[in-house]
Amino acid sequence: MVSIITINYNGWRDTCEMIASFRQWETYPYELIVVDNASQGDDVAQIASRYPDVKLVRSDRNLGFAGGNNLGIRHALGQYIFFLNNDVVIKKPVLQILVNCLQSGQWGAVSPRIESLYKSGEIQYYGYNGLTNIRLRFKSAPFGLSHYDDPNCSHETWILHGCAMMVRRDVIERVGPMFEGYFLFYEEFDWSNRICDAGYKLFYESRVVIYHKGSKTITRKSYLREYYIRRARVMYARRNRRGINKVLSCIYLLCIVMPSKIFSYLKTKRPDLASAVWRGTWNGLFSSI
Repeated sequence: MVSIITINYNGWRDTCEMIASFRQWETYPYELIVVDNASQGDDVAQIASRYPDVKLVRSDRNLGFAGGNNLGIRHALGQYIFFLNNDVVIKKPVLQILVNCLQSGQWGAVSPRIESLYKSGEIQYYGYNGLTNIRLRFKSAPFGLSHYDDPNCSHETWILHGCAMMVRRDVIERVGPMFEGYFLFYEEFDWSNRICDAGYKLFYESRVVIYHKGSKTITRKSYLREYYIRRARVMYARRNRRGINKVLSCIYLLCIVMPSKIFSYLKTKRPDLASAVWRGTWNGLFSSI
């Protein structure tokens, strides 16, 4: 069986649409676990009234992405755990192919192809080649039709996508759950590194497509997004780089990226985002890892 874990935060309509798509299309045995991350409204009641058979786990505080998923793991019964954003839908069965991939034993975790629900043909994920050592930029080509290597070809990947990733239970038991210190962003990058370091391989499965709405929980160009992404990037460097690479990466983020971003936001009259960059970067430098 597959345990599907999704996090709901003030987004019960999206969560219900996701559940409805699985009810319509999916035939493989699964259970659905919705972790409500301390939503401010009546989200739990809304979901429960529509889908009483779904496991609803309510947290009394917002645990963030990793914390919410880790809470869901403790209630999961499946041999395979499928972490899924609540703002996605499927248009045909997806679980069987992903399970078959992990049953081979070669792969410890798999992410499917992710496409935009609203922009036809826009592919948001087709596998990553990892991040560069110092600048922490993707080694993969930019996402754009003219740059695709071959999104239709399944292959090994170095980073899973947090929007949709299936992991074997025995891998989680060996590697441990996601690190909860980030709260938002870079959790799947960090976890992917740990899974690979434990000797497992990660896979991108092109035959499975998940349709993603995008930026439903935290909007782009918002203070919270800018703060947490800057904070997480520095924390990632501190946790996942060693020796001189760690030092150089932190110097780059502190002395080059931070001033550049602050200047850019001040120039466009967004002092709130400039403040978020400043606070997030320094917080990431001194947060517990």
